[in-house]
This record gives sequence, structure tokens and C-alpha cells, in this order.
Amino acid sequence: MTSAKDLPDLDPDGERDLPYRPGTDDAPRRAPRPKDAATLILVRDVARAPEILMGRRASGHSFMPDKYVFPGGKVDRCDRFIASHDELSPRSEALLRQENPGRHPRAFALAAIRETWEETGLVVGRPGRLKGRMSDAGWASFMASGHGPHLSPLHFFARAITPPQRHKRFDARFFIAHAEEALVDQRPARDGAEMEDLRWFSLADAFKLDLPNVTRFILGEVQAWVQAPEAPQAPAFLRWGRQGPRMDRL
Repeated sequence: MTSAKDLPDLDPDGERDLPYRPGTDDAPRRAPRPKDAATLILVRDVARAPEILMGRRASGHSFMPDKYVFPGGKVDRCDRFIASHDELSPRSEALLRQENPGRHPRAFALAAIRETWEETGLVVGRPGRLKGRMSDAGWASFMASGHGPHLSPLHFFARAITPPQRHKRFDARFFIAHAEEALVDQRPARDGAEMEDLRWFSLADAFKLDLPNVTRFILGEVQAWVQAPEAPQAPAFLRWGRQGPRMDRL
């Protein structure tokens, strides 16, 4: 386990307001239950000059305005029912089930794909629409592109839970993928995407951006991953225990 002093603030999205103070009027009686969330880290040209896709949150966002992040967001109920061309690797599925018995591992990956589409306009998929009624607007527009989701390139990479002293909390699962394997087209949308200044950054340039602390930590994990992507280390699990922040390997 990594010591608390070496760990970042574990809030995956960040809030505009400050954490509440226990024992004061603004503190809830119990810490809010974290909502499931999923994030996709897309990396291209790993062997020669790795670049990572990131974008800036708009200044009007309630979470980390003007911060650079990976595409991602909350898992919706509909995500567990969406058909896909293939499934997660047995390793990723087993790791996701390990800490989440009763959850739906593929729903996390599908949420990451849907959020990537909504925020960047990039399709993580294969040609060919899949059958099924699309009641969700995000998935309806994704399928209208003529593609179905493609899960096998996504590998479970990390998990982070927001500290209990936040008004809103998330239990975020991070996936990583080679862009060349996952994306239909590597050119992010210029109009209509939910992120600003969306582009591919070298790892060195990414570290210079205005980043949430947890994103900076995950970038460090990516830096280690690109050295040996075919032999990844166990996913990091960032959370808040009774003694403060801690990190384990799953």
C-alpha cells in the first residue's frame, strides 16, 4: 500500500465548492454514496512517440472547470443492456468483478465508450449497426453513425473513489486502449463535442496541463504502461479509508 503523503486528492471529477466540514451545518449526516463512473484513456503511437487524448472542461462546468481530463462520465442504467460486437477480455472482466460482485462489468466499458462519443465525437466501434431499441439519445446517435460498440480493445486500468467529505462522489473505473485498435477515426470532433481544446498530447505536454490531481496520478500510471503495454501492472485502486487516502493494486 502506498503511503497517504504520496497520494493525490482522490476526487475524480473535482467540485467547484470546497469539501464540507464534518460537524457543521453543511455536512450531510452520511457521506453520499459514490455513483459509478467510467473513463477512457486513449493512447496512440505507443511504440514511437506516445500521445494521449485529453480535453478541457468548459468554464461553466460544476466539476473542475477549465481542467484537462480524459473523456468519461457517469454509468447509466441503459449501458448494461447495449449489444456490442465483442466483449471485454477475461482478465478485465475478472478484475472488474473482483471488487464489484453483482455489478455488470461490461456496463462500465460501454459507459466509457458512450461518454467518449458524447464528449469527443470519436467512435470506439466496428462497422455494422446492432439490433436493439435505443431509448437513450447518446446511444441512438452512436448507432446512427453506422457502428456498434467494440469492447475488446478496452483494458481495465485503474479505479478511484471520491473522498467521503465531498457533496458528490464517484466510483470511477479507468480503461486504457490503443487508439489504432479502438477508434474508427482518430480525428476528434471540432463542433458539437462537450470538451474544449480536444486534441492529442505527448505525455510530456500532458503533464504541463492544468490537471485534477487524480488525473495527474493516472498519467503517471500511463507513463509506466507505455514502457510495457503487453505486460501491464495490476490496476491501481485509489480510495479513502479511516486513516486517509490509500492505494492498493487489484
